This record gives sequence, C-alpha cells and structure tokens, in this order.
Amino acid sequence: MPPAGKAAPRSQDYDALTFDCYGTLIDWSAGIIGFLQPALLARDAHVIDDFLLEFFAETEPAEQVDGRRYADVLRQVLRRLGERLGFTPDAALLDEFAASPGRWPPFADAAEALARLGERFQLAIVSNVDNALFARTAKQLGMAFARDNPARLLVTAEDVGAYKPDARMFARARAGLGEGRRILHVAQSLFHDIAPAAALGWDTVWIRRERNAAKTVPAEPAWTFDTLADFADAILAE
Repeated sequence: MPPAGKAAPRSQDYDALTFDCYGTLIDWSAGIIGFLQPALLARDAHVIDDFLLEFFAETEPAEQVDGRRYADVLRQVLRRLGERLGFTPDAALLDEFAASPGRWPPFADAAEALARLGERFQLAIVSNVDNALFARTAKQLGMAFARDNPARLLVTAEDVGAYKPDARMFARARAGLGEGRRILHVAQSLFHDIAPAAALGWDTVWIRRERNAAKTVPAEPAWTFDTLADFADAILAE
C-alpha cells in the first residue's frame, strides 16, 4: 500500500501504464533459481539462492551489449557462472538456459491485474528480452502485446537495439503509445526501470517483490506497492 498519508495514484491522471515484464509480471528470481540450482547440483556445485541472484544482478547488465540478443546474454551469464564455480557448461545447457525465460512462472497476481487494468488504460510492456522469448511468456500472461498495437504495445530490447536502463527503450514506448499520453511506469527493478524512468520525468510505481535479481540503486518511486494486485486495487478504486 502507499505510505501512510500519501494518496494512491488516480486513474484519471494517466492514459497509459507501462510495465517491466521479468521481475514485475514474471517471477524471474524463481525462474533463474529453478533452472540453475538443479544444473549446479548435477555438477557438484553448491551455492545458496541469494548468491545466484546477486551474481545474476551483477553479471547480466555487463553482458547487455547493444545488439546482443537476450538469449545470448543468458548464455554468457551462465558461462561466467561456470568460470566462477569451476565448471564448463556445454552447448545443450547454455541453450536450455537461454530458452528458459519462456518457462519462468508468472506471479500469481499478474494476469488478473493486467486484465483489470487493460479495461481502463493503454498497456505497454517494455522489456529487456528477445521477441521469440517474449512470445512464449505472453501465453502465460493471457494477453497479446505487439509492436504495432498502441492499446497493447510491446517494446523489446531486440527491436530497439538497447537494454534498459537505456533511455531509448522508454523513448520507443512513448512514441508507440502516442503523442501526449500521460504515462505511469510500473516495475520491480530500481536499476533497470524506476531510476531511469524517473530521470526522464515519468511517474513511477515500484512493485516491491520479495526476491530480486536486479541491482539495487538509489531511486525515488512516486508510489510503492507490495503486489501488482495492490496497485490495481488502488488505481482503480474510484
């Protein structure tokens, strides 16, 4: 819920909601841990979950070079994890990890909250992902998004040739939604989303998910909620 004494966001103040996907709608922490822990145990590598999330948070941004597909980012993250833990992942394991985002589970509140919010607002997903990977994820969200659909817009790193926190991702979203739209950005990652969107003058909502596979950086969201369902309840309450 919003901090005591702070009013909730009002639906009449916004035309469009933009969302991060992995971490906000999709439980990427569970997906990363669920894939990597069995793979590591099979190779007699023993680490705690928090180590994996911290390693991912530090390593992933360093591999997000302009033009590199997200599937290849994941392959390189796993190669570096192998170097750290003393094993060499084979091509099959690298490919499996690269494809795994399509199987990462959605948060329990994601599909229902999106459906409710989509009745009132334009929606956009702004995601550091390949189009092919997101196509598998979209089936779990129960809603179609496309680069040429202003009502349900998709902006991917593959299309833009850059990764958040790069401002080009947000500029593409603004252009796709239409001139003059009043946008509220909703995300879990302070590093990828809240800090850069706020720096551009966008209002932001931080969904404070329990586990985090992203860097923590100083950021001041306009509002904070523990779940997407709580946010939807607040902004649709009129």
